Order: sequence, then structure tokens, then C-alpha cells
Amino acid sequence: MRKYLASLVFTGCALAASPLMAAPSVNEAETTAAPTVAVQHVRVALPTLRDEAAMVLVGTALIGLAAAVRRAA
Repeated sequence: MRKYLASLVFTGCALAASPLMAAPSVNEAETTAAPTVAVQHVRVALPTLRDEAAMVLVGTALIGLAAAVRRAA
């Protein structure tokens, strides 16, 4: 139980500290301004899966994998 609690505290501290380390300082934000770039969106004529269909397929695969692991255990 102690190891579990310690790992949760360590993970929480690591997750809380990561945005603070990635935040730019006040001086750095003022000096480095990103240039504005125009981007043209191009439609691809290839047939693609919609996001919902892809999520259903991934979910089905994960359920099948879980069932196989459960049977093997």
C-alpha cells in the first residue's frame, strides 16, 4: 500500500511540475514572436474512415484482446 501511495504521489508531482517547466518566462515570451503563416487546406480524395468508425474498430479490437488475455490467464 505504501508503494502504491508513493507512486501516486510521485506521479502527481511529476504531472503538476511538467506544465510549470514548459511555461515560457515573461522575457522569453516577449522576445520570440512567431511569424504569421498562411496555410491552405487541401482536401484529399482518398476514401478514409470517419473518427467514430475508427473508434468503434479500436474499441472492438481492445475488447477482443482483453478477452483473449483473460482466457489465457
